[in-house]
Amino acid sequence: MGRTEAHASLTPPEKVSREPKRKGKLVIVESPAKARTVGRYLGKGFTVRASVGHVRDLLRSELSVDVEHGFQPKYRVPNEKRQVVKELKALSKTAEEIYLATDPDREGEAIAWHLMEAAEIDPKISKRVVFHEITQPAIAEAFAHPRDIDMSLVDAQQARRVLDRLVGYSLSPLLWEKVRSRLSAGRVQSVALRLIAEREREIESFNPVEYWTIGAEFRP
Repeated sequence: MGRTEAHASLTPPEKVSREPKRKGKLVIVESPAKARTVGRYLGKGFTVRASVGHVRDLLRSELSVDVEHGFQPKYRVPNEKRQVVKELKALSKTAEEIYLATDPDREGEAIAWHLMEAAEIDPKISKRVVFHEITQPAIAEAFAHPRDIDMSLVDAQQARRVLDRLVGYSLSPLLWEKVRSRLSAGRVQSVALRLIAEREREIESFNPVEYWTIGAEFRP
């Protein structure tokens, strides 16, 4: 049946939104053990889940750092974390509020940011909470004073990760070729190894010399 003039005067029906109704509060921590404890302290109305550490990282098969354009890192969700991200993404779509309660350091701050990106969490309904002990008073205090993600800490972690990759990815193959396979080089370990090696050479080259120390006490 075609459209007639009578149809033109009719008001088209309003489109029904398919977006699920949001309710409840989602809390994301790093470890499953912490999730159970925090969930017990927070009680009803809170769903607590664990990211189980990092959810995104640099690609393993390549440098994954664009050295020609500001050392921009290229991230991906590892295969073993795709299911975790999928579940967190689904939960975040129905939660009314989302709290990123990852560890209180630059790694935890970066994990919170990566969760926002990977799980496509709405920044308008998400907050960062930090606590330094897993006790009910500390958790209550943290949730009473949520904040935004500290991008300075995130950038610090990214700089550390990029440096690790640039040094390790460049020098490790050289070690395999010149010294022995399966050796690794790193931003910290290579410098620490040099300090240890230099100290060991000093010990080996030390020539002990006999000497005496005499102590005396003089009285008038």
